[in-house]
Amino acid sequence: MKKSIYLIIIAGMLVSCKTNQLYLNVIEPAPVTIAKDIKKVGVINRSMPTDETKILDVIDKVLSLEGVDLDRDGAEQAIQGLSEELMNNARFDEVKNLNDIDFRTPKLGIFPVPLSWEIIDKVCKETGSDALFALEYYDTNTRLSYTTSDAGTREVLGVKIPAVVHHANMETIVKTGWRIYDPVNRVIADQFNHHESIVYTGNGASPLVAVAGLIGRKEAIIDVSNKAGHSYALRIIPFRNRVYRDYFVKGTYNFKIAKRKAQMDMWDEAGQLWEKETSSPKRKVAGRACYNMGIINEINGNVDEALKWVQKSYADYNIRQAKEYSRILENRLYKLQVINEQE
Repeated sequence: MKKSIYLIIIAGMLVSCKTNQLYLNVIEPAPVTIAKDIKKVGVINRSMPTDETKILDVIDKVLSLEGVDLDRDGAEQAIQGLSEELMNNARFDEVKNLNDIDFRTPKLGIFPVPLSWEIIDKVCKETGSDALFALEYYDTNTRLSYTTSDAGTREVLGVKIPAVVHHANMETIVKTGWRIYDPVNRVIADQFNHHESIVYTGNGASPLVAVAGLIGRKEAIIDVSNKAGHSYALRIIPFRNRVYRDYFVKGTYNFKIAKRKAQMDMWDEAGQLWEKETSSPKRKVAGRACYNMGIINEINGNVDEALKWVQKSYADYNIRQAKEYSRILENRLYKLQVINEQE
């Protein structure tokens, strides 16, 4: 059994020595696609409670240790963050904060029933908006825990008495829910919720001192709420993602030189050496070189050309790694097409 394990380890080392790894930043499609003709958007706040739930909302604030108007102020900051980020998006000509329209929600902390298309049409027509971004709910839940620990003894008037440290821990969960209404296509383009936890700890010689250490909580919640709005607005923007690729570094002397070139970030010069080996009479060498030509073309943004080289590597030379790499590149081409449609 030990001999078998030893052989497996050696085999793994030999395989890994054939390749090196590089990292690429690739563009991924936005999680949310909205129609290109949407140029003017309105932002609405539905998170305020209706009269029917206002009493329950007050009780909830008391039970969850929330501060006065904390949910209202937090929701306003979430709306502000969303509006600011949307204004930074060059695809929109106008972003309107429709805070003068009094929307209410009949539920606390969960998605309410979507607005009717009749209401959406009316609001969009009266405000000149092509679509509406809505904060559907906003809620904060807070839990306070209290413990003590032994801190040895302390001397008072010559008498040693046990010392106790008091610990107060407070966790607040900020919850937001969002929708995008597209009235032209009669679709809710997105529905998304986000939860984030904020934890504060206070310590002291007495419970009052420990609790007094829980300062800055409201400011932190306001900041998190604002960032939640910014983050949601980014869901309609393509983003960068870090991925890794393996490339061959063994086969001929040119591969060894190209390896050093690559390590020095001289990728074009490495590519020139790989291209020379694509006509090698040794099938394995030529196949690996074709594979690496896919790598250099993807680095340079030529994904179509990269796919051709990698497909040749597998189809003509049966380089096993090229089959999976071909699928990766095909998926990248599909995503690039989606990105073009989103812009």
